[in-house]
Amino acid sequence: MRKLSLLFLFTLLVNSIYSQNWQTNFDEVKKQAQASNKNIILVFSGSDWCAPCIKLDKEIFKSNEFISYSNEHFILLKADFPRKKQNTLTAEQQEHNRQLAKTYNKNGYFPFVVTLSPAGKVLGQMGYEKISPTEYIHKLAAF
Repeated sequence: MRKLSLLFLFTLLVNSIYSQNWQTNFDEVKKQAQASNKNIILVFSGSDWCAPCIKLDKEIFKSNEFISYSNEHFILLKADFPRKKQNTLTAEQQEHNRQLAKTYNKNGYFPFVVTLSPAGKVLGQMGYEKISPTEYIHKLAAF
């Protein structure tokens, strides 16, 4: 029983270290970014229909390398545009994401990754690229 408890605690610790904190409210993200002096990574995604979005999430964003680096250097913001009924966002969140797209993704690209300053100024943009998490991180950090 004691071994099971220790295993459970270890699992919780590892999950907390390697979990991402994707947020959905731009105003809150800006406050956090300004307080911590970190850049914002804004991702426009079609999480349930866009094959490159799903690949980007799986190959880059869910990698231990990206999770570790982003926890130290970025505030993460996701603007998702799902199409399947079971994944429908609240009307308020849909409108919030549309407003973000009007400002930062006028061409409607998916996936679209925008690096922003803590004040919300665009520093750089990119999409899905078939590269390693390390290379992707270097590109984001270079902006």
